[in-house]
Amino acid sequence: MLMLIASPVFAQQKMDMGNMKMDTIKKPVKPHKKTPAKPMKMDMSDMDMGDMQMDSMKPMTMHSQYSLDVPMSRDGSGTSWVPDETPAYAYMIHTGGWMTMIHGSFFARYNNQDLFKQGSRGGKKFDAPDWLMAMTQHKVGSNGLFSINTMFSFDPFLVGPGGYPLLYQTGESYKGHKLVDTQHPHDLFAELSVNYTQKVAKDADISASFGYPGEPALGPPVFMHRLSAMNDPDAPLGHHYQDATHITFGVATLGFRVKNVKLEGSVFTGREPDEFRYNFDPMRFDSYSVRLSYNPSKEWALQVSNGWIHSPEVAEPLQNVDRFTASAIHTKMLNDDSYIATTLVYGQNHYSDNQKTLPSVLLENSFQWHKTAFYGRYEFVEKDADELDLTGDFPANPNFNINAITLGVNHIISTVKHTNLTGGVQATVNVSPAELHPLYGSAPIGFEVYIRINPSLMKM
Repeated sequence: MLMLIASPVFAQQKMDMGNMKMDTIKKPVKPHKKTPAKPMKMDMSDMDMGDMQMDSMKPMTMHSQYSLDVPMSRDGSGTSWVPDETPAYAYMIHTGGWMTMIHGSFFARYNNQDLFKQGSRGGKKFDAPDWLMAMTQHKVGSNGLFSINTMFSFDPFLVGPGGYPLLYQTGESYKGHKLVDTQHPHDLFAELSVNYTQKVAKDADISASFGYPGEPALGPPVFMHRLSAMNDPDAPLGHHYQDATHITFGVATLGFRVKNVKLEGSVFTGREPDEFRYNFDPMRFDSYSVRLSYNPSKEWALQVSNGWIHSPEVAEPLQNVDRFTASAIHTKMLNDDSYIATTLVYGQNHYSDNQKTLPSVLLENSFQWHKTAFYGRYEFVEKDADELDLTGDFPANPNFNINAITLGVNHIISTVKHTNLTGGVQATVNVSPAELHPLYGSAPIGFEVYIRINPSLMKM
């Protein structure tokens, strides 16, 4: 590259020699007419820049897998957006015109819900929640972009088909019973999707995607793809109020973007994955969603969305859910390896059978300072006796207000071959409603200690 940049200078010097008078040349030289040099064109689309940095060039950015005009750092889970300022923990591969990014996380941990045995609903377990994702993209002509996404989780084997203990968590079922105080495992095949985007005008494009499974345009980026939540191995208690549709067996999404605003609509299968976590569920395309996303600056990502979900739970097949979500994500880089990431999410479910509307609020934050991270999560969620499978004790099906606060810290112990080994510890205080004290205790404590393996921070 240096030779290519320097060559016009050498050529100009050679041309100027013709007008120089030199004592050693007796023969007069006729001045020759100079022709302006043509501008040099360099196609760098297939060049692997590696870690190259040039003071004379603006910082290079790679484009999103859904738009040639949007930076790669804006891509969240599915077709959602995160702030442009978001750094990536990933491996990057360039080959044959394809750009591939691989990222994921593996937690090996001890998890004890209700550490001091205040109630009878807790549990403890050694397990390893995990996920692995690969995304690849290729430019089609001058205005087209094709991409493929895959995501896998070995939760069915390393967590178990019954999931892991998590106080006050609900959603999905196992062996004919609702999962309560348990987070279900994710499917082995969590995403297999293809996407195509066509630029139709300056800073405007249309994109279409199909996933089996995939993620509809509903809710914020799923928790494991949010920078503010990456240190916490647990799903939020409001997961099934906010972002649980991230694994949907059959989804088609159409999106239209103008500058920093994107409107999307999806048709998808409403039923959540069944308890057989290693197969493919039937496609039904019986549910719908719409989402409006807006990134007002490189540090902010906002969205509002609504979904009309048909029969999501196998245990309650006649129940439909209208889900509304709104979220704000903020990321601020402090230096090359330090940042503050914050997410605020509101999500609510309206149930067709009992006409109840149950809300949830989540606020999570991660402060990464070089190799050490301090993180926290506050949650409020309203769940009724039916959701907690307690209608036998509470036949009137009252609502319960649940609050939980999580604080944690971890430290990168070692980095080998662009891979981090991190050790961490966290604790959760669950504030129980008075009616549930006999079952849960007033403030049962969840405690976890873990080792995490994930790609190191990718520096551009």
